[in-house]
Amino acid sequence: MRYIKYVFLAVLAVLLITVALANRALVSLHLLPQELSEVLGLSTEPLQLPLFVIVVGGIVAGLVIGFIWEWLREMKFRGTASKAAKLQKEVDQLRAATPAEKGGQADDVLALLESKA
Repeated sequence: MRYIKYVFLAVLAVLLITVALANRALVSLHLLPQELSEVLGLSTEPLQLPLFVIVVGGIVAGLVIGFIWEWLREMKFRGTASKAAKLQKEVDQLRAATPAEKGGQADDVLALLESKA
């Protein structure tokens, strides 16, 4: 299974390198539309970047935004799981406590029977 993983990663790397080499022409990237930059009084020069850098950067930015969004969305579930784990630990500690630690008998009925005998 490990070798299949390595073969898959090698094929993927070759494909990505091929796409990058095929799209290395410079393109202009404007951060703001021309009209908006004039209204705001910002004079931004377009960035000259290879096309594959823009495509890969967009993919990476999308992944990062998705991971952050999912992390924030699942925060309430992690909180609930943490509380459940604390409660389970408390239940386990109470079950493990011996009757002598509780200051009495293991069962109230047995305590009554032993006191009458």
